[in-house]
Amino acid sequence: MSRADSFPPVIGLLGAPPAAAQALSRLGFQALSLPVGNLGGSLLACQTLGIGGVLVHSTFEEAAFAATESDEAARRAGKVDAIALPTGALAGQVLGTYTLTEALSDAVAATHYSARGATALMIGHGPDLAAVLPLTRLGFSQVGFVADHLPAAERLSREVPAGTATYALSRRDSALQTLAERADLIVVAGGSVPPGVLQPYHTLLDLTGRVPAGSATQLQLDELPGLRLSQQLLHVTGQRLSPAALSELAQAMQMAR
Repeated sequence: MSRADSFPPVIGLLGAPPAAAQALSRLGFQALSLPVGNLGGSLLACQTLGIGGVLVHSTFEEAAFAATESDEAARRAGKVDAIALPTGALAGQVLGTYTLTEALSDAVAATHYSARGATALMIGHGPDLAAVLPLTRLGFSQVGFVADHLPAAERLSREVPAGTATYALSRRDSALQTLAERADLIVVAGGSVPPGVLQPYHTLLDLTGRVPAGSATQLQLDELPGLRLSQQLLHVTGQRLSPAALSELAQAMQMAR
């Protein structure tokens, strides 16, 4: 999908720190930091220069979504973390994706957490809940969605695999604590956990990095950064790299600019 006429391949970096460019060079790529003030202009310049695609730092994912033609994963989340700038029949297009959605399922599976037959409660704002929707394909018997507003939770509850029981609540619903008592896994995709929801017998998957686990068991997704970057680079360059080889780049991409 991406440009293959330059070697080493050139990757644009949007909002990433200098350490990301250094890590990419050690992987055999050239990297060019893009101006962040005019994203549309930067992407146009990338196409003119023959840059195959762009890796997007987390702080610019929403801006990148507004400037690209996004796939379904990106549209669900309202974010883009990787942009392909193809040649050939697709030349001139700016194709955005959001790789967290699929990488998350792979990372949870890599922990060997026993999801099949378990129950999960997913808490977020709306778009961030949509990003974790693929987790419902891991075999949970029941999944609850908790969003700021009930319609958002209800919409997601209708998109789980057939045979999975669901329910939808708003954060302020008085039934939340009672239903949370029946959950095995608490997934926090955005915002905070309402008081009394998280208990010692729960397993916590915190994607915000801000929820104190207390005495609950924390599900550590050590492989997520590498799995996600592998998918980002596949979208941008067409090359599939091993997640294990991307630890330095993953660490750099999580740094502030």
